Amino acid sequence: MLLFKKHMNPFETNSGAARLANLNIFIPLISIITLTTLVIVRNGVFGFILCLATFLLIALIYVIFKNPKSGILLLIILGFFVTGAARYVPAPWGLSIDALLVLIYIALFFKGFAKRIPWNKAKSSLTILTTIWMAYILLQVVNPEAKSGEAWLYAMRGVALYQWLIIPVLFLLFNKPKDLHTFFIIWGILSLLGTLKGIQQFHFGLDSFEQRWLDEGGAITHILFGKLRIFSFYSDAGQFGASQAQAGIVFSILALFKRFKIKLKAFFILVALAGLFGMVISGTRGALAVPFIGGFMYLILRKNLKVLLIGVSFGIATYFFFAHTTIGQGNAEIRRMRTAFDPNEASLQIRFLNQQKLKGYLASRPFGGGVGATGNWGQRFTPNTFLANTATDSWYVTIWSDTGVVGIVFYLFMIFFILITGMYNVMFKLKDELLKVQIIALTCGMAGIMAASYGNGVFGQMPTGIIIYVSMVFMFISPQMDKKKQNSNQLLTL
Repeated sequence: MLLFKKHMNPFETNSGAARLANLNIFIPLISIITLTTLVIVRNGVFGFILCLATFLLIALIYVIFKNPKSGILLLIILGFFVTGAARYVPAPWGLSIDALLVLIYIALFFKGFAKRIPWNKAKSSLTILTTIWMAYILLQVVNPEAKSGEAWLYAMRGVALYQWLIIPVLFLLFNKPKDLHTFFIIWGILSLLGTLKGIQQFHFGLDSFEQRWLDEGGAITHILFGKLRIFSFYSDAGQFGASQAQAGIVFSILALFKRFKIKLKAFFILVALAGLFGMVISGTRGALAVPFIGGFMYLILRKNLKVLLIGVSFGIATYFFFAHTTIGQGNAEIRRMRTAFDPNEASLQIRFLNQQKLKGYLASRPFGGGVGATGNWGQRFTPNTFLANTATDSWYVTIWSDTGVVGIVFYLFMIFFILITGMYNVMFKLKDELLKVQIIALTCGMAGIMAASYGNGVFGQMPTGIIIYVSMVFMFISPQMDKKKQNSNQLLTL
């Protein structure tokens, strides 16, 4: 047995610059420096950007392989910026979501050699439902009505693929109370940034890249009666308005919880007010459904008759204000929102007419016209078809047109099953007050987005998509989280 550690002479150890004498380090380092210098010298600024991007990519891969959960946080952040980035640097930015998901799964695969990955955590009725939906979308490849396989490849990602890939890794990696808290903080910060960008557009105008986007076709839907519909750094005003409205209702509910520290409560209030303001300046009428339906859902879930009556009275008063008065008519934003309460509004009548056309067309096509047959993908890949030239103006009408009555029936069953599961857990299973308020907020936010998706195709777009997928998973795992909290509380009292 050694009583003393072996004495190390500091003069016999290498440190600092002396370590560079080791050829295993020195040769690769010199090679990298030389190659980087040559690329920058020969390509100038582009070479510098290329080298910087390469180093960042290597760093990203290292971080995700070391901690795959960091990939989920990056997914949430990317969801907010990926669609708007193309206005500044034309590129298929949407594929970065695909690449990041593949990278997370590869990282998990290699981690499985060192330790067992508990894939059983992803076993859930939610996973089963999304897998069935993904299988149905895969079968759409052989739909005889489909005109373009390329359109299917692009469109199916937002319709089913992202949901199918993201939900299992969320169950696996993003499933703790701390993760839920982190999610709210990141979401709140990104939503605030979206509001600030929207305010900049609203008060100070567009930058040259945004103006070019309008000039190249965006103005058709974003300049109405000479008034700009604010879109911030989102894909469009519809997505901006719905996303801001969702943040408004979710963070309003969180702010009502009395036990939060004052700084956190102030943050929630700020995000809620900013989100509702962003909804107003977006000029998106469909976004009004989010606070209306989400708020009504909150009143139901709280199971308080007095609060329910007050809320219903407020809702009726708000409806009466918009539908039966002209108060504030001089304000463009109020005037725009007021049209959402007019059943004879011209664009609404056009939507009904288009739906009648689609009903006749799809009557003999129970599996629809093929994923990607409508909307932007239809215009891009099959511009001369009936479906490509018939506006859907709704996420559900898009699903119906692309996948037929079979697809829309299953899709509606799936999302309502998810919503009802969240409601059931809140009303009958959750005991921890903090967790209950958090899941109520997510459930109400989802209900609002489901309602708004009738008027706009927001459900399957980013960032709403990733926010909804995270919400779904926490709605399902909340009973297990609650049980762990209750058990830990019992241990503390022993």
